[in-house]
Amino acid sequence: MNSVFGSIFVNIDKVETLLGPNWGFAVMDRLKSSARLMIVSDLDHTMVDHHDPENVSILRFNALWEAYYRHDSLLVFSTGRSPTLYKQLRKEKPMLTPEINIMSVGTEITYGKTMVPDDGWVEFLNQKWDRNIIMEEASKFSELTRQAETEQRAHKVSFYVKKDQAQHVTEALSKSLEKRGLDVKIIYSGGIDLDILPKGAGKGQALAYLLEKFETEGKRPVNTLVCGDSGNDAQLFGISGVYGVMVCNAQEELLQWHAENAKDNSKIIHATERCAAGIIQVRGHFNLGQNLSPRDVSDLTEDVDNASPGYEVAKFNLLYEKWRQAEIEKSEVFIASLKAVCVRTDKDARPLPY
Repeated sequence: MNSVFGSIFVNIDKVETLLGPNWGFAVMDRLKSSARLMIVSDLDHTMVDHHDPENVSILRFNALWEAYYRHDSLLVFSTGRSPTLYKQLRKEKPMLTPEINIMSVGTEITYGKTMVPDDGWVEFLNQKWDRNIIMEEASKFSELTRQAETEQRAHKVSFYVKKDQAQHVTEALSKSLEKRGLDVKIIYSGGIDLDILPKGAGKGQALAYLLEKFETEGKRPVNTLVCGDSGNDAQLFGISGVYGVMVCNAQEELLQWHAENAKDNSKIIHATERCAAGIIQVRGHFNLGQNLSPRDVSDLTEDVDNASPGYEVAKFNLLYEKWRQAEIEKSEVFIASLKAVCVRTDKDARPLPY
């Protein structure tokens, strides 16, 4: 198992070049100091529950994030999906827009809504990498089935392989590529996906690279929480000092990695709730901040002590949603609550934290 997942280490040569003054973090300039919390979450079956047609858990997470975290924290999505499939998922599910995207199993890093790529990460991954040689060697294994063209990326070559054949293929292919002089990593996840990446790539390495950038800028997050469910998330949990949640529905491959590598790490736990609900649950367990979503409050017309502007916006959206669905019985109370939020004198107004 260790040979599949590899070790967590980023050796960045020429740091002054890769971490130059224009290193692509303008999107985070809104934070004047270190983020209070950075959540780094996988998408499929972690943040997004494909068995939840009403999207209850992710909507709970969204409301909580907008109410209490958006103004001083960072959201990072770390997914095995290519940009094409990531954008498709955004059309299907009510996902927030993160500050940072780590895509294609940690081989692509982009910033903001426009998804500006990190050129330094691309330069780093080019070392000892040749897709043509990889395709040539992989073609010798009949057990491998090439994935769709959208999933073949500049620094990721992807196949399907049956679970009972994965270990043999991984070991044999690793040896053949090493003989050809390549420095690669092979990751098996989901009981079917086999990804070949540069040795320095992966979700964990991409996160380590980002944290080093933050460190250089003097803005390393106060706390970082990583969240996952499958084998390609394992490396996230190997980053020193982070908190981690394996959601309730985590796959056997990740639970096995944890048992072999991190069972004594008290900062990593297995949630008892699925997907985004598990992320919310663990945030409270580690005392990383508020874990009561506005969607869990029974009467949104009541004031909440020390409510933030973000909470007021989340509450307004939820009240409007309930009103459109005819779920507000006492309309006059509802309207009075909206007026209390929207119509305030200068004396009563709270300063925005943004």
